[in-house]
Amino acid sequence: MCSVEELVERVDCRDRVLGVVTRRQAIREGWLHRIASSVCRDERGRVLVHRRSEHLSRFPGLYEVVIGGAVGLGESYEQAAGRELAEELGVRGLPRLLFTFINRSGLSPHWLGVHEVVIPNALTPDPDEVAWHGWLTESELHSALAEWRFTPDSHEAFSRYLAFQTAQF
Repeated sequence: MCSVEELVERVDCRDRVLGVVTRRQAIREGWLHRIASSVCRDERGRVLVHRRSEHLSRFPGLYEVVIGGAVGLGESYEQAAGRELAEELGVRGLPRLLFTFINRSGLSPHWLGVHEVVIPNALTPDPDEVAWHGWLTESELHSALAEWRFTPDSHEAFSRYLAFQTAQF
């Protein structure tokens, strides 16, 4: 079976495209590239939390507050976020981009586009990506963030997400 390298756009500190590189190369060299993520809520306002599959190369078995992945060539943050929802959770949704920032808390620095989306409770997660999932209230999630092992991106993205929500009111 032939494996195709995932291509991403290398970007600068203003999120302008510099060229096309492999995601592996961007991570290895510490080059900025784009990642789209979504905070998923249900109609009751609970937040989806999931545990990454043990087979994943990046952060296997850790919990996450966001669903996401690399933004592909020519893709917008919103398009990538929607594609990732379909691939990882088996749901369609219209993620709304809230903000972007340079995230330095993961494997390498990257622009992280944080979205919010309301999705149905009935999910069909890809078992190669998601080992477990559950819906938590914000209070339950705060406790989980202190007790469970989450990806570095989860802590950074969720704290900025809460600050963004607070600033909107």
